[in-house]
Amino acid sequence: MAPSKVLAGARVVLPTGIVHDGRVIIDGARISGGQAPADAPVTDLSGHWLVPGFVDIHNHGGGGASFTSGTVEDVLRGIHTHRLHGTTTVVASTVTGDMHGLAERAGMLSELAEQGDLAGIHFEGPFISPCRKGAHSEELLRDPDPAEVRKLVDAARGRASMVTLAPELPGGLDSVRLLAEHGVIAAIGHTDATYEQTQAAIDAGATVATHLFNAMPALGHRTPGPIAALLEDERITVELINDGTHLHPASLELAFHHAGPGRVAFITDAMDAAGFGDGRYMLGPLEVEVADGVARLVEGGSIAGSTLTLDRAFQRAVTVDRLPVEDVVAAISANPARLLGVYDRVGSLEPGKDADLVVLDADFALKGVMRRGEWVVDPQLG
Repeated sequence: MAPSKVLAGARVVLPTGIVHDGRVIIDGARISGGQAPADAPVTDLSGHWLVPGFVDIHNHGGGGASFTSGTVEDVLRGIHTHRLHGTTTVVASTVTGDMHGLAERAGMLSELAEQGDLAGIHFEGPFISPCRKGAHSEELLRDPDPAEVRKLVDAARGRASMVTLAPELPGGLDSVRLLAEHGVIAAIGHTDATYEQTQAAIDAGATVATHLFNAMPALGHRTPGPIAALLEDERITVELINDGTHLHPASLELAFHHAGPGRVAFITDAMDAAGFGDGRYMLGPLEVEVADGVARLVEGGSIAGSTLTLDRAFQRAVTVDRLPVEDVVAAISANPARLLGVYDRVGSLEPGKDADLVVLDADFALKGVMRRGEWVVDPQLG
């Protein structure tokens, strides 16, 4: 067990607000509510921010590794890459593939979830609209038959966190109900649904908008489509990819204004190139070219996930989008933790929770990362 330690002097972001010249005591792997031993080492974080570890509910890989097709070692490398950028809790997202292959992948990823490396599995596809397929292989798409949805959920052995589907397809609403009944998040995405069809899906139990604005009809004044329905309903948390490519700053502001900071979850939608570099990659069966940090399909040019890490999303939200730090912490830690049902352990800096935290400098650049009481990135060595 990690020894006790004290982090002192930072501006600490708590659920109740910002504490200046704060003091956080770590006892082993958890945040302590008591007194630190007299001989506990003190890390001086004056001039820095201390925020909860980031929680990413939509992530396909990083560090050159794919969660969809990589080996166990590859997946662990991808997880570690994102930990180096502050993401202490990550859900592994798959992309559209054949049902047998997805079921096998779910079995492998569930083992990593069982040993605590992953927080769960997100199936993005194959139950999505060919009209809004994005970087998914059209020939492998299928309607969301509840029996097939159930097969994927069962293959994940209780570790399925979320399934993205297009609710307007045959079987869509029944599949949403099935997911809700089994405690799996039903997410609306890669969809051509109307405003009314989206409302019906929310009433059936959908609770998340997969990367809002992307892979769905644009907001129209006569045909508002899914965006309006998802933003206006208090039951929906909207995912946002804040990389400056997927969303115009005005769209991000619109989402925050209408949904409020309590209903936004920043995600990466990262693929292999995150934390790795430009080049050619595979996203499922499709080839991707990453140039200047932007991932696009070689054939067709559709945006193919991102190379984003959540430390960059945090810094951009505060410095470019001018969002309050507390709201960014909610969107990047607390809200996704609540969605996953793990807010009792992560998502905020409170006694009894895992000692998962991120140290940022005055310009909101990452300087330190702690996971379960151990430094992944030591701010004193940076």
